[in-house]
Amino acid sequence: MDVIPAIDLLEGRCVRLYQGDYEQSQVFSENPVDVAKLWVDQGATRLHLVDLDGAKAGKIVNSGAIEAIAKSVSVPIEVGGGLRDRSSVQQLFNLGIQWAILGTVAVEQPELVQQLCEESPGKIIIGIDARNGLVATRGWLETSQVLATQLAVQMQELGAAAIIYTDINRDGTLTGPNLDALRELAGSISIPVIASGGVSSVTDLLSLLALEPQGVTGVIVGKALYTGDIALREALKAIGPGRIQDIPPNLDFSTFA
Repeated sequence: MDVIPAIDLLEGRCVRLYQGDYEQSQVFSENPVDVAKLWVDQGATRLHLVDLDGAKAGKIVNSGAIEAIAKSVSVPIEVGGGLRDRSSVQQLFNLGIQWAILGTVAVEQPELVQQLCEESPGKIIIGIDARNGLVATRGWLETSQVLATQLAVQMQELGAAAIIYTDINRDGTLTGPNLDALRELAGSISIPVIASGGVSSVTDLLSLLALEPQGVTGVIVGKALYTGDIALREALKAIGPGRIQDIPPNLDFSTFA
């Protein structure tokens, strides 16, 4: 199972939100490039970036930080936040990003999702962010009446490469992932599901590992890495693909506190 560190970008800085609330943000670093390099040095084989400003604005805002990170590390990167038209997605690919994560347009413009999946097969991931089982859109500021499982099935039919499922009520809370919702979602589709939200310990990671046979192939870890509740090296040893060798010793996470 992939362990994917999250880097959330707000005004060019690395932050974490609490339950998606922009008013409850905590800055962990003024330099997201340093953070990206740290996670790769710790053994990360993939990074998850979110343009929080872009999610509100409906367009890419933190392109400078995204490009700088892409140029500074050699691992593949997935990016979401504000990708609501073809030009924004192409802009990301031009920056060297491997996967574009679409959220709001999956609900509002499914025909665009289909077109992008056809144009860039294997490179379009759908981010399904749910609040009490219903899909939230526009930077989590609005809640639709679309069920998460219903949207997942539709996006698979349109050609999505994978689904990232975030339980908003768990995000940034360190209260553990919503295993029941993940199990239900993964059981409804055959494409990979990546879990996100609430992961607080290696124990949580092991509970997600039990869902791997059902299609949960990765987990995005955010706040727990920055607080030091999870050490990436230990997480990779516990559930990472294969055996991780020669990873540098854990660095001091207090630098982000």
